[in-house]
Amino acid sequence: MQIDVARVLGLVTRSVRSFEKDGKPASVVTLTRLYDTSVDDLWDAVTSRERIPRWFAPVEGDLRLGGRYQVKGNAGGTITSCTPPSHFGATWEFGGATSWIDVSLTAERSQARLTLEHTAIIEDHWNQFGPGAVGIGWDLALAGLERYLATGASVDHETAEAWMVSPEGKEFMTTSGESWRAAHVASGVDPAAAKERSDRTIAFYRGETPPDIVHPGTGS
Repeated sequence: MQIDVARVLGLVTRSVRSFEKDGKPASVVTLTRLYDTSVDDLWDAVTSRERIPRWFAPVEGDLRLGGRYQVKGNAGGTITSCTPPSHFGATWEFGGATSWIDVSLTAERSQARLTLEHTAIIEDHWNQFGPGAVGIGWDLALAGLERYLATGASVDHETAEAWMVSPEGKEFMTTSGESWRAAHVASGVDPAAAKERSDRTIAFYRGETPPDIVHPGTGS
């Protein structure tokens, strides 16, 4: 499996914003990019029980407003909002922690824009790993979605796992992690603190350290 790392990661705009949620300090990680398809097709690709495993991972449960879902080997949660074909939101529950995802789709000429927000309460995990903890995983997922939409080929998870530890895969983790560090610094965080967090996260994704880190999966 080959990926043009610079091109694929360069298609994503990333941002980090801190705010207060339910009286607690929180941060939202945002990714947005265009896909060469229609909004209706993109909506189906990111919400269909049959199509999600082709680029991400198998999902079980009741995929409707108020329903519970479970991504195999990953997070589960409750679908909290759903307005086809433009928006859905859900809790993202993993390892005893709850965060929130929000996905919006809009048409732009002959393309469709996907915007994904992942919100988390700022606690020890965030302070240790920063936005790349979820950001790198979502970069991988969006890259997998592009490959699927462009070729129609479903992800081969064994091939994907091998790619993750290849030189190209490690380059992807490093470049993504550094991009999230830049977004973190742009949000007003001290550059040295942002680098410490991104270095830890990149090392995990590259398989160089074993910290207990929460991430959304490969999807590539």
